Amino acid sequence: MSRRKPPVIADSLLDQLLDGADAKSAFDADGLLDQLKKALAERALNAEMDHHLVNGEPGNSRNGYGRKTVTTGTGKIELEIPRDLAGSFDPALIAKYQRRFPGFDDKIISMYARGMSVREIAGHVRELYGVDVSPDLISTVTDAVLEELAAWQARPLEAVYPLIFFDALRVKIRDEGTVRNKAVHIALGVRADGTKEVLGLWLEQNEGAKFWLRVMNELRNRGVEDVLLAVVDGLKGFPEAIVAVFPDALVQTCIVHLLRHSLDFVSYKDRKPVAAALKEIYKALDADAGAAALAAFEAGDWGRKYPAIVQSWRRAWPEVIPFYGFADDVRRIVYTTNSIEALNAKLRRAVRARGHFPNDDAATKLLFLVLNRAEKEWTMPPREWSMAKAKFAGERFTRAMA
Repeated sequence: MSRRKPPVIADSLLDQLLDGADAKSAFDADGLLDQLKKALAERALNAEMDHHLVNGEPGNSRNGYGRKTVTTGTGKIELEIPRDLAGSFDPALIAKYQRRFPGFDDKIISMYARGMSVREIAGHVRELYGVDVSPDLISTVTDAVLEELAAWQARPLEAVYPLIFFDALRVKIRDEGTVRNKAVHIALGVRADGTKEVLGLWLEQNEGAKFWLRVMNELRNRGVEDVLLAVVDGLKGFPEAIVAVFPDALVQTCIVHLLRHSLDFVSYKDRKPVAAALKEIYKALDADAGAAALAAFEAGDWGRKYPAIVQSWRRAWPEVIPFYGFADDVRRIVYTTNSIEALNAKLRRAVRARGHFPNDDAATKLLFLVLNRAEKEWTMPPREWSMAKAKFAGERFTRAMA
């Protein structure tokens, strides 16, 4: 039987605070909790002032108090802010021009990261805390994320990534009065120890060789020296751009995306049997057996009914072949992973909740926040990766992943 942990605040002090008070009202606006926040904040501000005067310029002294109303997680409180004669005191707890208590901005950013719109956040804050916040304020708070995004996008990366998945999703963004579809591309790298990190995100309306080359050069300039295997979504010109910057990289088309693209040609009632027939291709023992399975599919009923499927596989075949060079444990990781599918699902859910974005920045800051939250939640299962790591083909893979 576990013993009760000693309280952080002594029971005798809590009894003294609650003496004669209604416990329920303690949580109301201007109740005991708000009074404690006010008292603790003012005590901390005065302690900061004492430290400032002791360590600051000679001759400086206190000069009364000013009043400031700040927004907290439960409402608004009025604080008495100490002043000094020199006017040089800028408290860390509540800076000179700050009107929101520490933690309030985090609540707004958390709601934004969950896909809530600016107006939804304003309504939610009003309902929960009885505080009116303007859409402009919410935009200002969330725009602060853009600086963090810029630093994250430029951070140094690992020298070698055994595996990088490149994926994309479509978002609707208002551009010069018209809502347009734009692609956001995401690179998910797997380090030698199996841990994953999102390397960056890039938003582009017109995809092409120049854009892909710019992305690859950006990764190289941030410290990436070698990519062993790149898994891509059959984007035209992408494999060539990868090899141009990382000439030793193997480029593998994403089998899941190839299957989904194939089923786009298929009527709903035929999808299940067609998917089962295509399984014979990517489950083949080697590239020759895979090519034979593709030819058999082409000659069969489904191939004759849906010839566009065979054409799409043949176009992608040079990037399908590397898949057959790996053991089953590696194929399972290259084929797809639950964590990547979960990441994509979170991003698409946030995008769907928005409908469309007013500008590029609004889209990228939301996606960055979703990625940031997701990245803290998952890692590739160590056992799954260690088994695959031992079976990666070739001396170069073994040496880089040692």
